[in-house]
Amino acid sequence: MRIIRTDADIEEGMAHLGKADPRLARVAAIAGPIPLRRHVPGLAGLCSIIVSQQLSVASADAIWRKTKAGLGEITAEAILGADEATLRAFGLSTPKMRTLRGLAEAVRSGTLPVDALCDMPGEEAMTALTSVPGIGPWTAEIYLMFYAGHADVFAAGDLALQEAARLALGFDARPSARELAVLAEGWRPWRAVAARLLWAFYRVAKARDGITGGG
Repeated sequence: MRIIRTDADIEEGMAHLGKADPRLARVAAIAGPIPLRRHVPGLAGLCSIIVSQQLSVASADAIWRKTKAGLGEITAEAILGADEATLRAFGLSTPKMRTLRGLAEAVRSGTLPVDALCDMPGEEAMTALTSVPGIGPWTAEIYLMFYAGHADVFAAGDLALQEAARLALGFDARPSARELAVLAEGWRPWRAVAARLLWAFYRVAKARDGITGGG
């Protein structure tokens, strides 16, 4: 199992992708440097992704700052010890409070071995994460790519990735999650690097063409 830890890993993945799919080499020439985007794994990182679901970056950042300031260290005990009024004051919605509490309980009970996710095979880690109510494939995939560092995870349901694929690879319409997942099979075992490439391309395309939106 490959883990992305450094820029050298990104370079290795890009070299593989350029040979596996020459179109990606052309995309890379437009996208520019591919960011590492590795963050410290653990409960706090997973909570931050849950907070960010379906929010703008600015709104998610503001709520996460309040949550961290209010709870102090992000632990299962701190989350479970905060009452609903406290969590709501941070800006958390009822569904997100429910998910965070369920996650905290799963971590505390050992049902979700969050510290072991970095070492699990991708499919096993996905199953463990999505067994927690409120954690869907996108949340699990983002965590595994950018916190656990899994090299062969791909968030095919991400709208920005779908739009990036449309623009970069010449689709007439935005590919569905299923279509993009099938396409990404050819990018194994470095699908997470391909995702980084497409996101980097999308940022360039947005700046160049005034595109708005994305997932």
